Amino acid sequence: MERETGLEWGVTLAPGEGRIWGMTGEERLQRMFRRVGLRPGVRESLGAEAGGVVLVRADWVYDQSLIAALAKRRGALLIGPEGQPLAAHVDAAAAVEVAAALEGGGDSSALAGLERLDPAALAYNEALRKRESPVLEPLSPERVRAVEARLFKGSYKGVTDLVTKHLWPLPARIVTRWCAVAGITPNQVTFAGLLLVIAAFVLFWRGQFAAGLLCGWIMTFLDTVDGKLARVTLTSSKWGNVFDHGIDLIHPPFWWWAWWAGVQMGPHPLPYADEMLAVVLVGYVAQRIVEGIFMRRFGIHVHAWRPFDSWFRQITARRNPNLILLTGAALLGRPDVGFAAVALWTAISFVVHVVQLVQGFAAPRGGVVSWLSR
Repeated sequence: MERETGLEWGVTLAPGEGRIWGMTGEERLQRMFRRVGLRPGVRESLGAEAGGVVLVRADWVYDQSLIAALAKRRGALLIGPEGQPLAAHVDAAAAVEVAAALEGGGDSSALAGLERLDPAALAYNEALRKRESPVLEPLSPERVRAVEARLFKGSYKGVTDLVTKHLWPLPARIVTRWCAVAGITPNQVTFAGLLLVIAAFVLFWRGQFAAGLLCGWIMTFLDTVDGKLARVTLTSSKWGNVFDHGIDLIHPPFWWWAWWAGVQMGPHPLPYADEMLAVVLVGYVAQRIVEGIFMRRFGIHVHAWRPFDSWFRQITARRNPNLILLTGAALLGRPDVGFAAVALWTAISFVVHVVQLVQGFAAPRGGVVSWLSR
């Protein structure tokens, strides 16, 4: 191992049995080390490197937040649910003795004086807007499915729309595992979703609403799969994040425009059609702007502020709730009514968001804090 002063290394100990999302415990930790800024090292080179060393038992499965927290705290010891030592961040000079102690074959006094890092203290995940204990589970062949289920649940946002939150989790976990084992990347799933975005747009424009809705709903499902696949396989990237979220942000108003065009060519054209289209398109953009202002001013998502705000995120005029309205109307043979319902709901949702923003500015200084972090 290359000797350089000030480097932080990551080394796996005690290899476990079983594969999680197609990876061994060691492979998963190696990916995790790189993502939190550690250089992957090898057990045999302990004591030869300079700097700090993060030592982690690979017969356990860890949430990335735990390894990230450990990487920032030299002199810390990560403990398991029953107080067992599982990982430590120490000076390289002490790494051999600490590694032996973690593996159970050395002097446990090598761990004395290390700050105990309790996983329960890291329960709030701001990025996913939820409070949930980080994943920390023993790895064994008979526990693989249960651990994968726990990791998948941990990859889910706590505040999202009702379809993503309640309908997609089980089928998405199954498809995510298929993709992980088959080596399908999150960006490939996102690209398939992009093709479906285009197909739905064309079909809506032609008035082929049933076929367009089929493409649209499959796309929303894949939109759940790609993000979860990236998180559980530790393969998310800045480009992938821009690719995925860019599509999510841009395509909905084009779908609503195409639906409007298909309705206008059908047997039930809308009265005040131009005004309704303006409400839907401007309302969508304006709502996202309000959300952005709230985020920039207060540093949290508006939907993570209070319990009502999190509940309203499930039904606000975003893609999936709007698709529910359009699907119901299409099943009744009145796609025009569906578009009118989307226009009305967009207007109502915008008003709610404006009220939330005003309430945020009116709140006492320091009063806008996510209820999930308390």
